[in-house]
Amino acid sequence: MTQRGSDGNVLAALCSFFIPGLGQLLQGRLVAAALHLIIDVILWMFLLGWLMHIFSAYSAAVYESK
Repeated sequence: MTQRGSDGNVLAALCSFFIPGLGQLLQGRLVAAALHLIIDVILWMFLLGWLMHIFSAYSAAVYESK
């Protein structure tokens, strides 16, 4: 079980910062990973994709598995 702030979450956050959804995919959250990637692509059409990069990294960093 991964604890908040653990090395796994830090790695996932870094991955999600560069490719939104990749960190969620590493954590085994397939639906969240797909949503993060799709929303990022849509937001980049309006030059706001950087917001999703930050949110995706934050989401992966604070994720606590059950």
